[in-house]
Amino acid sequence: MSSPSFRVARWAAWAPGLPDQAAWLAWLAAPAWPLPAVDAMVAPLAEVPAMTRRRIDPLGRAALQAAWWVQGPAPTGPVVFASRWGEIARSVALLRQLSQGEALSPTAFSLSVHNASSAVYSIARNDTANYTAISAGPASAAAGVCEALGLLAQGESQVLVVSVESALPEAYQSFDRHAGPLRAWAALLEPAEQGLRLQACAPGLDNLTDLPPDLATLRFLTGAAPHWRQHGWLWSRHG
Repeated sequence: MSSPSFRVARWAAWAPGLPDQAAWLAWLAAPAWPLPAVDAMVAPLAEVPAMTRRRIDPLGRAALQAAWWVQGPAPTGPVVFASRWGEIARSVALLRQLSQGEALSPTAFSLSVHNASSAVYSIARNDTANYTAISAGPASAAAGVCEALGLLAQGESQVLVVSVESALPEAYQSFDRHAGPLRAWAALLEPAEQGLRLQACAPGLDNLTDLPPDLATLRFLTGAAPHWRQHGWLWSRHG
């Protein structure tokens, strides 16, 4: 079983220390994990009014920045946001406040849910297209691509996939060695007669890599890796 062929029309990524596509291309050619450590650096997100931008956490700003760079000012169709943990730092802070009997901020709660980034993005752009938020453990980025391929198979001409991950709060860091530091990427996918393809393969043949799965997915999508295997799927190029 294999997916129809598709291609990446445009892509962008952002992380502290890797602020533009040129920096990412250099890193993807010889990746090293963890990413360069740069403290207190956030995505500029100049496209969003300052009053709205101040309310968005660094994770949301990174996701929206990558998405905006790819889409530009005009919507291109459905958008799929993928993140394993989402705004977990904000959620943990709210739980601590709750345990101490403190009042919770409605704004903080609304921005803590898993689809917060997609909601803010659609509102900021006045876009009524289909938005989806996905979490699938370490395969979240791959699941986002699979969701996009399903939308393409239903007739959509382009689908934007946005992946964002960040460090877990200290108490939870043992649950995911690949959690941090913050990074986000976006890729605009469209059908192609020849191009990229996903094909089912035998389990247990995953590529051995120190990279987190979301960045391994980005390496493949950008052409820096010719193929890779994850969770019973072979990602490859044709033509």
